[in-house]
Amino acid sequence: MSKRKHSVEWMIERVNEYLNGEGSYRSIARLNGISARTLRGWVAAYKAHGPKALLPRVGNTHYSAEFKTQCVETVLKGELSVDECTAKYDISSNNSLRRWISEYNANRKLKDYNPRPEVYMAGAKRTTTIEERIEIVKYCMDHNRDYKGTAAYFSVSYSQVYSWVKKYIAQGEEGLADKRGCRKSDDELDEVERLKRENARLMRLLKEKDMAVQLLKKAKEFERK
Repeated sequence: MSKRKHSVEWMIERVNEYLNGEGSYRSIARLNGISARTLRGWVAAYKAHGPKALLPRVGNTHYSAEFKTQCVETVLKGELSVDECTAKYDISSNNSLRRWISEYNANRKLKDYNPRPEVYMAGAKRTTTIEERIEIVKYCMDHNRDYKGTAAYFSVSYSQVYSWVKKYIAQGEEGLADKRGCRKSDDELDEVERLKRENARLMRLLKEKDMAVQLLKKAKEFERK
């Protein structure tokens, strides 16, 4: 569960300010350092489910492809707004629903989403082409850097997505090229690789030290002769 910036009590106070007519979405949001969209989402959720709707979520929610499609079509038909649909069907955020709509409009097949811890693990890594990596990075950045959601959607690991985005920001598409065969910097290595590299370095030092000792012995032997 991610750490909330605002307490539930604080969020309810902002919602009540709007419901009591003390300001518009924009004015209340501006005074409190939040976005009007965020406040609109809180108000919609509060109206639909009461104060409990603003409580932090524990874990992640499973969404079936059928459920996603139903929500998307409800919005596209004009039956509910994004915020109203998010609140009515208790979706984790309106950003999630907006992402489903974007995928639907792009003729992408909406998939079942079942939170999978393996997206964080090295075992979830798979081989990708540079074209795939570019697509994955752009998708992630277009969706508020949702690393976990992107990893689940493309069946890659969280660490892969995070690393690719970081490289893309620093170096552009060139940073996503497969550089296997080239020596990585220490920062690019995982813990096992770093330990292997350090072990190899220490072995080299020991070997060099042993050679120095042997040379010193030979020099002393030569002097005695």
